[in-house]
Amino acid sequence: MDKNTIIGFALILALLVGYSWYTQPTQEQLDAQKAYADSVRMAQAEQAAIKEMEFLQAQAYADSVKHAQVVDYGALTALSVGEETTSVLENDVIKLTFSNKGGMIQSVELKEYTTFNKEPLVLFDQNDAQTRFSLITANNRIVESDRLYFQAQQIDDSTLVMTLPVDSTAYFSMIYQLHPGSYMVDMTIQSKGMEKVLSPRMTALDMSWNMQIRCQERSKKFEGRYSGIYFKYWDDEVDNLSNESDDREELSNRIKWIACKDQFFSTVLIADNFFTNTNVESHISKESNYLKDCSVLTAFDFDITGSNDTHLRYFFGPNSYKLLKSLDDNVENSEDELTLDELIPLGWGIFGWVNKYLIIPIFDLLGRFISNYGVIILLLTLIIKLILLPFTYKSYLSTAKMRVLRPEIEKINAKIPEDKPMERQQATMALYRKVGVSPMGGCLPMLLQMPILFALFVFFPAAIELRGQSFLWAEDLSSYDSIYSWTTYIPFISTYYGNHISLFCLLMAITNIISTKISMDSQATGQQQMPMMKWMMYLMPVMFLFFFNDYASGLCYYYLISTLFTLLQTFIFRMSINDEKLLAKLKANSGKPQKKSGFMERLEKMQKEQMARQREMLKQQQKKR
Repeated sequence: MDKNTIIGFALILALLVGYSWYTQPTQEQLDAQKAYADSVRMAQAEQAAIKEMEFLQAQAYADSVKHAQVVDYGALTALSVGEETTSVLENDVIKLTFSNKGGMIQSVELKEYTTFNKEPLVLFDQNDAQTRFSLITANNRIVESDRLYFQAQQIDDSTLVMTLPVDSTAYFSMIYQLHPGSYMVDMTIQSKGMEKVLSPRMTALDMSWNMQIRCQERSKKFEGRYSGIYFKYWDDEVDNLSNESDDREELSNRIKWIACKDQFFSTVLIADNFFTNTNVESHISKESNYLKDCSVLTAFDFDITGSNDTHLRYFFGPNSYKLLKSLDDNVENSEDELTLDELIPLGWGIFGWVNKYLIIPIFDLLGRFISNYGVIILLLTLIIKLILLPFTYKSYLSTAKMRVLRPEIEKINAKIPEDKPMERQQATMALYRKVGVSPMGGCLPMLLQMPILFALFVFFPAAIELRGQSFLWAEDLSSYDSIYSWTTYIPFISTYYGNHISLFCLLMAITNIISTKISMDSQATGQQQMPMMKWMMYLMPVMFLFFFNDYASGLCYYYLISTLFTLLQTFIFRMSINDEKLLAKLKANSGKPQKKSGFMERLEKMQKEQMARQREMLKQQQKKR
């Protein structure tokens, strides 16, 4: 290090020492800084003391509220204070969680199912459902059971006892039993010595049940159509509140069971005898994760002396027709039949019969041997088409007969002017009668097919077997098969079509347009058709896009292949029927006496009466002139 460097460092050090000495605070400044620091520490201490005081006051208030809530419930007062704990009963298909606060079921999980996004399927938990009994004490106080703490005792893997031990001589208990492989939970209410604890006026237990039905499927809008409150009148039919709007009803008759159900799963409360004084109410939920807000108020017989136990049952499970139907297998009396299969919307009257005695047996039979439900739907469609083949052929043959008569119809139209439509129609009907053709021959076979077509329309959205089953690009045949979706709201489109495109629905609509075109060309008979009717025929397949875009892809897939089979049948019929031979046969019939059907006689009579009225009207108009 040279001399200049040493001198430079020395000068810098001297400057730093000089600056520090020059800028050091005076004694007055040091005293002021100390006073400021002391004031800050005192302010912080005061704030800490205030927060501690507020905490103590809040704790004291909470304790006072807690003590204030301990109402004098007579002998039950001591049971209104405690710590909440949970217990679990489960088998291979269901898991139940119970809370000792209230002694009721707190949550239900179905082990064999998941939600559409593969989450565990929970029917409800402590945030979704609350169930309570109203107890009237001997000192005329009403205490809700969810304010009382029960003692939980798990007897074995299938039995749990929730007990209110009043004293050594009196108790109120609920015994739950869950059997292996079952979705049914038995609940027995027992009491002993409660006549000295509860009011003698208490001859029934009032029950309050509130439940929010969760969304379990992809489309909340579609699932909501099948969700709501259902109930069965004792020894009578099943009814329900509206699924499309808010609804409530006071049920004065006896009720066998009450259910909160969604599209594929149900929570059902069942009485061994019956419920009375039942009020049910449901509201469409405004929350995105829920479908309906359900509320039930009801009552059932209860013996406070303990001479007779009260028996109830819960069903937590899938809306499987085979499962629900089996619950009545060993029932002898009709009044004991649950008919829980009515929870599944299979259609009313003849449509329900077709589903129960034709569609479901075939569907189940195919399911025993084939695991792919896309293939099962294909085979089901083929079987149905074969069953309907005679009717379809007769309908096509009737249309073909009128088609080959088109030249004769055109001659009639050329001979009779357009301003005489009734004469044209009468001449046309006379021609049909002469050659032995019934204009209704093509309609009646189609009408016979309608029960099957409508039965399948209601069957596919209700078939839990399709839930979660994939086929081709469809991930779930019980829901829509979206190939493209968006989140932006588009006026009219988002409201009536949706924010996705269902490919099976799109293909179905296209094939129906093609089928309509081919059908109209093949059914042209020479008679003038109204342009509006043609326009409506093409409009219907377009409307399918809006109506079925949110429906089960299994249903759209069925309609697609059904239409394709229909086109194939039409092609085969067209190839097998020779128009020239058919026309020759009809002309040969013209020389034979034709027996009129009752329908044709009535139709001709109506035509004659209408023509007579028209002539009378023309005469009156000419007189006025």
